[in-house]
Amino acid sequence: MTEQTLEVSEERFAEEAEGFLAANAELKPEVRTGFGEGSDEIYVLPERTPEQDAIEVGAAKEWAKKVFDAGFGWITGPRRYGGRELPKAYQGIYSAIEARYATPTQGPRGIGLGMIAPTILAHGTEAVKERYLRALYRGDIIACQLFSEPGAGSDLASLQTRAVLDGDEWLVNGQKVWTSGAHYSEIGEIICRTDPDLPKHKGLTGFIVDMRAPGVEVRPLRQMTGGASFNEVFFTDVRIPVDHLLGDVNAGWTVALTTLMNERAAIGGGGGGAPSGGSELRRLIALARHLGVNDDPLIRQDIAGTWINIQVARYNNERALAKIRSGQLPGPELSIAKLSLTQNLRRTAELAAHILGPRMIADSGEWGTFAWSKFLLGVPGMRVAGGTDEIMRNILGERVLGLPKDPPVSR
Repeated sequence: MTEQTLEVSEERFAEEAEGFLAANAELKPEVRTGFGEGSDEIYVLPERTPEQDAIEVGAAKEWAKKVFDAGFGWITGPRRYGGRELPKAYQGIYSAIEARYATPTQGPRGIGLGMIAPTILAHGTEAVKERYLRALYRGDIIACQLFSEPGAGSDLASLQTRAVLDGDEWLVNGQKVWTSGAHYSEIGEIICRTDPDLPKHKGLTGFIVDMRAPGVEVRPLRQMTGGASFNEVFFTDVRIPVDHLLGDVNAGWTVALTTLMNERAAIGGGGGGAPSGGSELRRLIALARHLGVNDDPLIRQDIAGTWINIQVARYNNERALAKIRSGQLPGPELSIAKLSLTQNLRRTAELAAHILGPRMIADSGEWGTFAWSKFLLGVPGMRVAGGTDEIMRNILGERVLGLPKDPPVSR
């Protein structure tokens, strides 16, 4: 890639992007979205078989390589790691053009690009940055996030997975849970306890771990929806090189906060495959008309209230993204975004139950009715992902409203 290519104007960049996409993808066909047409499947998180996962991951990686090699894989990233160091507006230009084309979903890479790569860039050793950043953005590897444990979810600092220094390697033993994409990831960001004698927030360290290393065992977790979107991961004498640190030893809480901030930004904005509520509400309005209950005043009131809350959440998300684009750190907007998302999904699910009644739990074969049951069963999981609703309320209460902190359990 030449210096001249990197100093491209917005107009020339848009022409390059259009040319690349026209040569490598087809324009999206017009999709008919009338009620009763196409699949009526609706869910909070996609649930696929291992075979379906393998096909989707393979397609995502293949497309990512083409995009990266053409100069559009990491438009804003540092040149030394494979980026083009162009302004963030250029990413928006490319994304808007690509949205018109039918390209493979990049959902499997969402966690790696949205949460792990920014953490590596901020806290990784030079060896970690050189080895993994280009590979992540090019689609050579996929990353997962290894934070929660059976006894440490909302209270993440209570985690007990241990890492002990053994010569020029760290020896890791423990268990992580609720890990999305662990079964197809090559690396993971893991937070371990490295000094049990320090206060719980100060004895943690972050690492990049090879998910294919000896001693790593991934087991799927079956959900009440019937799918298995998450995994539990066991580590038995897993060795991590000393240069695979994220941040300083015993300073892993800062590393974790960087990842969590990016996670809440992604989830709150409906990223990572999670719905935001808008398209689901449009489907429910069509369903209410189909069932002849669209004139019911209570249902109309619920539809209006849900729509208003979704729009308020959208404006809050735009405010947070505007701060990020301008180089600022977002404040409580990300906690508001995450809490608003789960509340809007709950409102949408309750509205669906109100409109459908028994049709939601009895499969009559009627299009667009019983399909909502999977959505209803999936919503509670989103109240846990990326920080529970209770944690988000505590953050807002303490940092925005100035309320006193809850007394810690350890006290």
